Amino acid sequence: MFSSRKLLDKTGHFGDFGGRFVPETLIYALDELEKEYLAARKDKAFHKELSGFLSEYAGRPTPLYLAENLSKYLGIKKVYLKREDLLHTGSHKINNTLGQAILAKKMGKRRVIAETGAGQHGVATATVAALFGLECDIYMGEEDIQRQGLNVLRMKLLGARVIPVKSGTRTLKDAMTEALRDWVTNVRNTYYIIGTVAGPHPYPAMVRDFQSIIGKEARQQVLKKEKRLPDYLVACVGGGSNSMGLFYPFFKDKTVKMIGVEAAGLGLFSGKHSASLLGGSAGVLHGCKSNVLEDKFGQISNTHSVAAGLDYPGVGPEHAYYKQIKRALYVAVNDKEALEGFKLLSEIEGIIPALESAHAIAYLKKLRNNIKKNSVVIVCLSGRGDKDLHESYF
Repeated sequence: MFSSRKLLDKTGHFGDFGGRFVPETLIYALDELEKEYLAARKDKAFHKELSGFLSEYAGRPTPLYLAENLSKYLGIKKVYLKREDLLHTGSHKINNTLGQAILAKKMGKRRVIAETGAGQHGVATATVAALFGLECDIYMGEEDIQRQGLNVLRMKLLGARVIPVKSGTRTLKDAMTEALRDWVTNVRNTYYIIGTVAGPHPYPAMVRDFQSIIGKEARQQVLKKEKRLPDYLVACVGGGSNSMGLFYPFFKDKTVKMIGVEAAGLGLFSGKHSASLLGGSAGVLHGCKSNVLEDKFGQISNTHSVAAGLDYPGVGPEHAYYKQIKRALYVAVNDKEALEGFKLLSEIEGIIPALESAHAIAYLKKLRNNIKKNSVVIVCLSGRGDKDLHESYF
């Protein structure tokens, strides 16, 4: 059974996972960032500024929508969708980029950089850079540039420079690698806005805290609507920021079951998937210890997912910890099932989900066979699917 003890220790570890595995050049920058963030957490002015932008600029709170048609189709009493897709820029990513951009401004940084896969974090970073007058460079794999062309155009329109990454698999892993290299070189004037709950400490906890607005709102909303907590929380997991944002505020609520849905790609035994928690092992990637996909020689494996935002060979260390202590259950959905989930929600509710979110929708078909019919389920609809129409139209 999971423990309710403090999750994060002073060295940035969640149990066996987390920490810092970075060049010495970055230690000062990470110490500086941790100091600033810890101060900001206690700063009423910081919270007021962030809350103002989340409300007036991003569009919070997002609705907790009762998907009656979907519920009836599945035979589940009530399926609620936490509508992060309705936020400005089209996904949950704006929650985190606003928080980090305000920190960058406080720290006197003139330039921000970011990695992106599906492009949603890149768009959110370019958006806040435009808002605060910051120079902005976005690293994006060539493969993802091809399949996420709409978001590339959005980033450029917002004034960001999109830098193609031609190394490796030319996807999210390689984009993050290049962004870290940039940060090492330009650490004095540059702030790296990491987009998920991965990377070296303090990023996993900091991004989680900025994204926990999802779960805090959902908790209040479901208590108001149902007069009780939900039975299940369901969300997709790549790096894992939307899912951790939903899960974390419910961590101590033992009756609430949490399910993270990874990308099984072409199948868990195909060698072409992105399910780090189900198919990986403990290792180090991009500055932290977590579950990663690697070969027998310890080299990071190539991955695959129809959803660019899930196409990553690692996962946030807090997710690895939740799996280790059995606080959350992690499952996987393949490409075909995700596309079916994409089509199902579009046709039955008139809501086009991001392919990432479609993995969570697709899993509901499996979940319905293993739960009580009077269950209340909350699904994090992390983003909208405009960006995926070319990839998924059929």
